[in-house]
Amino acid sequence: MEIILICPFENEVSIKTSFDILKLLLKEKISVRVDKNLFKAFKKIEKNINISVYNDLQSSADFLFCIGGDGSMLKAVSYLKQSQVPILGINIGRLGFLTGIQKENLVQGINYLKSKNFSLVNRELLTLKTNVKIKLEFPYALNEITVSRKNTASLISIETSIDKIKLSKYWADGLIIATPTGSTGYNLSSGGPIMLPETPSILITPIAAHNLNVRPLVIPNESIIELEVDGQGNGSEHFLSLDSKLVSIPYKTKIVISKAPFNVKTVQFKKNEFYSDLSEKLFWGLDKRN
Repeated sequence: MEIILICPFENEVSIKTSFDILKLLLKEKISVRVDKNLFKAFKKIEKNINISVYNDLQSSADFLFCIGGDGSMLKAVSYLKQSQVPILGINIGRLGFLTGIQKENLVQGINYLKSKNFSLVNRELLTLKTNVKIKLEFPYALNEITVSRKNTASLISIETSIDKIKLSKYWADGLIIATPTGSTGYNLSSGGPIMLPETPSILITPIAAHNLNVRPLVIPNESIIELEVDGQGNGSEHFLSLDSKLVSIPYKTKIVISKAPFNVKTVQFKKNEFYSDLSEKLFWGLDKRN
């Protein structure tokens, strides 16, 4: 078995945890490769550690282990690109909806991988095109694409069409276009619905809409969404974000959002794990009356 080990947020705690996980993998006779930064960090801890560096992710790797929390998993997508290498998130963060296992249970997880006692969850991504050039090396989002106001306390207007049919002009702080994977993120905190990761849908959720009749909308995942943002008050730009990537773009920019041509595969050890995650991580059913 060959593992690519990554740690997107390289702080003292995560690097130490990553090194502990590396030693565990080597003890299990598993081949491990890491990126250049992690390689240098590990060599400072133990000079003769037996690992190698990868330049580009190869589809020959069996799994990619991502150490961190949900934020690390989102950054890991840019490592994966279109390689289709399954990713296992090892949670050392807080909530960990995207991660597949807690670090304390990794030995059991490795045994599951060796015995092929796991399943893969296909997670769709979103992509976008604009009529102006923007600085985005990886224009894909696993959670959501969001437009929001910048440098103003005023609402922005977001002209929205689906498959060339006008839907609405939202007056709001912003608009979230989310995947089912992202339904438990910004979408959820803005009042949007929760969806299973495999659900073939896209979610449209306004952020603090001025009209209280406006509600989140679920549409088919083959839909093409077109946005155009305008505003009042100061400034001539608004924010556009893809997960953790944030850029400023001019008002009136035409934004076209659609399903990406590839997906990401994450490792799941338990059947219907998402249901138990909802109960455990959102504290459902813990009301004293239950």
